[in-house]
Amino acid sequence: MLQILKLLKTVSRPEFLPANLGSLVMGLAWSVDPYVNNIWDTAFLVGLVFAVLTFVSAIGAQLNTLSDHELDSKEPRKRYLVEALEALGQGRLKRILLVEFALSLPFFILLIFVQPKAVLVLLWLLGHFMAYAYSVSPLRLKCRSWLAMLSLFLVLSVLPVSFVYYTFTDVLKPLFLLFLAGEAMNVYAVIIPTETRDYWIDKANGVNTLTVRLGLVRASILAMVLLIAGGTLMAIAFVIAVYDLLPLLMVSSVAIVVADVIILRNYWKLYKLSKQHSIMGESSITEKIVELSARNPTWINLAQLSIVILTLALIVARFSLFPSLS
Repeated sequence: MLQILKLLKTVSRPEFLPANLGSLVMGLAWSVDPYVNNIWDTAFLVGLVFAVLTFVSAIGAQLNTLSDHELDSKEPRKRYLVEALEALGQGRLKRILLVEFALSLPFFILLIFVQPKAVLVLLWLLGHFMAYAYSVSPLRLKCRSWLAMLSLFLVLSVLPVSFVYYTFTDVLKPLFLLFLAGEAMNVYAVIIPTETRDYWIDKANGVNTLTVRLGLVRASILAMVLLIAGGTLMAIAFVIAVYDLLPLLMVSSVAIVVADVIILRNYWKLYKLSKQHSIMGESSITEKIVELSARNPTWINLAQLSIVILTLALIVARFSLFPSLS
């Protein structure tokens, strides 16, 4: 049993779990009202929401592992995923998916019982649909270039953050939309190197990701543009939001700047390597590109950490004037 759980953990891609925590903190920071939300009710809802997000995320990751099994078997760096899935068994994983969905239902039903909102049902259904449609044939949106990008905007940013947001409020705030737009750009910016790492495998097997369609050079430029634009929008929304509450916390926006500078330095290296590859096409350059882009999980976590710092600062600012939440 312990071995099965270890294998299940591997195929569920736990390295991306911090993204769920980021979505939780972001949605909470922009929606919780210190005048309305009791601290104990808030804590209870946070637990329910995080459970729902974790199940949807795990199911989506496992579907992706299942659907990419043949493709991943051709990529040495993903051998650990292939071996874990083969040891676990595809049939067993499919049964586990059904069990996980069944286990997630009580959390969702309880959430809807406490917060009976049609928008939460819609977002939950869309989340499950997109988790399936992104990876599984015949839709397999991850192979459809621009649709793949839009799908990731939804799956990794808009749907989970909005789900948390609407759990606590019904009011759509313009600054939240501005922040969410920036965060969605940021999310795809840090996903592009993942597509860069898989560029040659994807291209050889007809997987038309946006990076395959654009080519390495233009994809690396897009990553830098999205990272800068996304960081700028998030910083603007944050500074405006905290200015009238606790101006001192505006300094927290430095977290975005520091994270983006570190990531951009690596993206610039990817861009230069991609330019060299387009001219020379040497296998040694290919290996350098793959090796550098394989560090992407670190950049994802760094970007998420900077966003979490901003949103935690926003929570502090919003509640600083309200010491009693009960």
